[in-house]
Amino acid sequence: MNTLSKSLLVLALSAAVTGAADELKEVLLWPNGAPGSEGRTGQEIVQRGANGERSVFRVHRPSITPYLPPKDKATGTAVLVIPGGGHRVLAIEHEGYNVAQKLSEHGIAAFVLKYRLARETNSTYRVEVEALADTQRALRLVRSRAQEWGVDPARLGVMGFSAGGELAALASMKFDNGVENATDEVDHHSSRPAFQALIYPGSSRKIDPVKESPPVFLACAYNDRQDIAEGLAEAYLRFKRAGVPAELHIYGSGGHGFGVRTSNRKPVGSWLTRFEEWLGDAGFLQRP
Repeated sequence: MNTLSKSLLVLALSAAVTGAADELKEVLLWPNGAPGSEGRTGQEIVQRGANGERSVFRVHRPSITPYLPPKDKATGTAVLVIPGGGHRVLAIEHEGYNVAQKLSEHGIAAFVLKYRLARETNSTYRVEVEALADTQRALRLVRSRAQEWGVDPARLGVMGFSAGGELAALASMKFDNGVENATDEVDHHSSRPAFQALIYPGSSRKIDPVKESPPVFLACAYNDRQDIAEGLAEAYLRFKRAGVPAELHIYGSGGHGFGVRTSNRKPVGSWLTRFEEWLGDAGFLQRP
């Protein structure tokens, strides 16, 4: 395939996914432009890998895509779903949309985050600045529209995969109860997650919980990278010592990036069921 054909394919995929996002009511975090993205006008790029799964990059207008459960199934619990991709791309399908769809089918509202990428080529964004700000803003935005979306603000948590797990952990360590004297009403709301699910998170050894950290669900595979598999076990012990309720699952196989795929028949493919069980056991799935 020549360069022109490849460019046309990328544009066609981008247009198709933009249309799908519109149908799912993608919501911009900052309708008038994200702080730190002034002057960035380039469009998002969407590509499909060899397995047919989509990935997204060149994000300058961060957003969330809501997946709301039927009202007769809704529990009031909600999860901000943060895909991974090494801060270079967003693995938006198996670590985003697939996860959100499954959660919504079981009465849990889910919101897939598109955040700015700190490590894509020529990026000036930073993980602990723009990407973290996107995560915090998404939590505030969901709480600001909680009544409209049928969400209990006290039962809104985060779930992150790989690089997204790094952001979920950061948001669970760096939070506030709202920005005092903010001119934007959304910023009046808390950025603290009620719970956190860290699925093979990046920078596992940097997770440093305190007593006020939200309860945590941890999952990875034994044959993941050493820094993640061993790092997550070490992180579990730090949560334990800090007095933070924690549950850890290390599956015998699955590698890195298992996410949610219908083709995954290994035991690791049941991790989302274990997460829902954990939510129920922790009291987060009680109907309002």
